[in-house]
Amino acid sequence: GAFQKKGHSARVLNPEEAEKLAKDQVLVSEFKQLKLEKEAQKNWDLFYKRNSTNFFKDRHWTTREFQELKACREFADQKLTILEAGCGVGNCLFPLLEEDMNIFAYACDFSPRAVEYVKKNALYSTERCKVFQCDLTKDDLLDNIPADSVDVVTLIFVLSAIHPDKMHLVLRNIYKVLKPGKCVLFRDYGLYDHAMLRFKSGSKLGENFYVRQDGTRSYFFTEEFLSQLFKAEGYEQVVNEYVQRETVNRKEDLRVPRVFLQSKFQKP
Repeated sequence: GAFQKKGHSARVLNPEEAEKLAKDQVLVSEFKQLKLEKEAQKNWDLFYKRNSTNFFKDRHWTTREFQELKACREFADQKLTILEAGCGVGNCLFPLLEEDMNIFAYACDFSPRAVEYVKKNALYSTERCKVFQCDLTKDDLLDNIPADSVDVVTLIFVLSAIHPDKMHLVLRNIYKVLKPGKCVLFRDYGLYDHAMLRFKSGSKLGENFYVRQDGTRSYFFTEEFLSQLFKAEGYEQVVNEYVQRETVNRKEDLRVPRVFLQSKFQKP
């Protein structure tokens, strides 16, 4: 079972959790940090090599959570053009294409291997989607997508894998292809999510920024940080709130606090 609440207040740590985080102040060396940045693409490629298409479940919750995917239509059968920035192996993309026949999707990922998995999927059709490899921090999206042509951009569990100093470059890149008046739909890890509390000592790269054992990295967002990030690139905030879930494993009597940030930012 699980319960869920949305709002603007961050999760409050219990004393044990607060002590663990307070103790863990030693940062990974600058040499290793530079190496991780240099090898980011390789590490994600190896992640997909190990896990194939089996790691993430298909996300059939996307249209439930983001009514905007339906609401952004001006009339019922309007064909929507979407961009899934950081599509992985298509866990979000293919459920959407299956559910909604009036969508054309651009999709890109950092990992060449992930892009190949998308192209091999039985549901992949060049008439309905265009997938390409892209480093969103430096490859210009305009090379593959016309300016001001996209109705919705989804940025779901993507920005957290990027160095905080480069996140603004992703938002700037996306801004160019989004139609005026249209939105970026965002969902990612929030501050004090269970995953953040599980990192062992020696995994910390910076404030709210950690490295996993496989070399992939994860940032945990506060509402304020995300808001400033988007607004600095010219977006207007529509919704920006924490989603707190407590997942209960009755068999093992475990209560796991999950915290996400779910947001919507509009290009004026």
